Amino acid sequence: MFKKVIIAEDFEEFNLAVEQTLKDFNIADFQHAKYCDDAFLKIRKAIQDNEPYDLLISDLSFKKDHREVKISSGDELIQKVRELQPNIKIIAYSIEDKNLRIKSLFENSEIDAFVLKGRNSLIDLKKAINTISTSDQKFISPEIASALQEKSNFEIDDLDIKILKYLSAGTSQDEIIEIFKNSDIKPNSKSAVEKRLSKLKDFFKANNTVHLVSITKDMGII
Repeated sequence: MFKKVIIAEDFEEFNLAVEQTLKDFNIADFQHAKYCDDAFLKIRKAIQDNEPYDLLISDLSFKKDHREVKISSGDELIQKVRELQPNIKIIAYSIEDKNLRIKSLFENSEIDAFVLKGRNSLIDLKKAINTISTSDQKFISPEIASALQEKSNFEIDDLDIKILKYLSAGTSQDEIIEIFKNSDIKPNSKSAVEKRLSKLKDFFKANNTVHLVSITKDMGII
């Protein structure tokens, strides 16, 4: 079982719930940080003191306030911690339900578990801690696991990435179509581009184009 744990979470009620879960496992040595920067500094100092943490439990979204931060999201924190301390176990604990973002955490940041905040989150958190502490198996909350296993008929390709990048640079849809036509990039019709944008919005659950760009930027796609 884990001996030293750090929790990166900016909402006190979730902190308290996670702390109680750790106490149920008789884990007494734990700390929490409300900012990703603070969590990273604590982890780095613990390594320098030769008393490293063996588990990080991190939210993905952190609310912005008056304080300037270098690490603004749990995704970035997890990636940096994985590079700094490759052998630490990591649980992402979040309300996030976007398949692509969760897949990226497992594939690129090599997290050990993903627990969805919700009705069964504390039960799942206990299962996750128990699973990854006793084996090399991964844990995913059942609701997310079933969604990840579903085959999607829609996959993002290079053309979708181009469209998103142009949109993020402030290029209008009509200008994108003109660029595609001049560069002989196909499909380049107005209906084809609109259809792709509509599918992207549905896939990422975006309310509009601005929201779509924001989501894909946060996920590191563009």
